[in-house]
Amino acid sequence: MRVFQTIRRSLGTGGLALLLGGCGATHLATNGEPAAAQMPLTPSVDSTPIEAERYAPAGWPEPLTARVRLPDTSSDGLRPAALIVHGGGWRGRSPDDMENIARKLAGQGYVTVNIEYRFAPRYRFPAQLYDLQQAMRWMHDNAERFRIDTDRIVGVGYSSGAHLIALLALASQEGPLAEPYGGEHTRLAAAAVGGLPSDLLKFDDGPLVINLLGGTRDEVPNAYVQASPIRHITPNAPPFFIFHGNRDQLVPVDHARDFYQALADQGTPAKLYLQHGRGHITSFLLRGGTMKAAMAFLNREVGMNE
Repeated sequence: MRVFQTIRRSLGTGGLALLLGGCGATHLATNGEPAAAQMPLTPSVDSTPIEAERYAPAGWPEPLTARVRLPDTSSDGLRPAALIVHGGGWRGRSPDDMENIARKLAGQGYVTVNIEYRFAPRYRFPAQLYDLQQAMRWMHDNAERFRIDTDRIVGVGYSSGAHLIALLALASQEGPLAEPYGGEHTRLAAAAVGGLPSDLLKFDDGPLVINLLGGTRDEVPNAYVQASPIRHITPNAPPFFIFHGNRDQLVPVDHARDFYQALADQGTPAKLYLQHGRGHITSFLLRGGTMKAAMAFLNREVGMNE
């Protein structure tokens, strides 16, 4: 419980809801219809992990590594891939947290790339986004080796990892955050994000966000705007699967609802999957059918069932 209290104080928000009851979910799609039946998943296959490899280029501030899983399929063709990014308040945790998700995605036929990234406060934003941009460059450079279809790379993240995936999807091809490491190689075919802090201006001035951005909202307002995924939504946004606990008081559910609505307003394919009775931690730990729904969404967007 002490860990949860520390996270709560760091974000500067009140109350931590860790309610285990109420395992239902509400789905909304951009056509406004609730809870369409899920499409079936591809039959699961085994996967082979390979030893973690450095993806950061020579001279990068940290020797960051990626854990790759290769799906064990008989096909000789190109395969979709998933860039996977863990949470931890931009300041901790590791790819260990996402290994189960990586295995599930690899079982669906994705080459999974589960990465490290640099932490605040030693490294301020946008250093973390630059790391993801370099990971995408590395995936493109190794596409032939891993048989990756670079037009079918998706992003998957939770909490601060979701924040970075969303920024990669929305702000890495053009604009100020595309320089100097972004560009066309960072384009995602779709994204699945959970517990997403979509608008950092909504937070109180707590240490986590201050450590990431280097000041309060009054001191560095432009940094808060630039680091907020919702501020970068354009008609070029890829499809998004968004999941969130409706009792989340670390990242309140309006972050997900507002982000979904902004995508819906411009017609971007999106699904909002609200987990009833779940807080920020339990939304991740007790995912239930959430990942099945997320994988079905991603599979459809990359043509896995065609």
